[in-house]
Amino acid sequence: MRWLLLVLVLILALFQYWFWLGDGGLLQQSALEKQVFEQRQENRVLKERNAALEAKVRYLKDGLEGIEERARHDLGMIKEGETFYMSLEKDSTQ
Repeated sequence: MRWLLLVLVLILALFQYWFWLGDGGLLQQSALEKQVFEQRQENRVLKERNAALEAKVRYLKDGLEGIEERARHDLGMIKEGETFYMSLEKDSTQ
């Protein structure tokens, strides 16, 4: 009877090991769920960034206002007949 009990306890211990630590066990499943959660968050951030970039590209392609705005801001260009004024502000903390 003791041998049977010992064998059953060993089988139970083996099943517990497989359940918790084995391939596909709860610890591995928990780690994979965490990876999936993190990947979904990263994907959400990348989708938002892609949507913003797509809107910016569409804005630049659709009209001259976008091109004009970029030329004014990035290249410092002005329209014919306009006068450019630059004001230098003094740092008030000094």
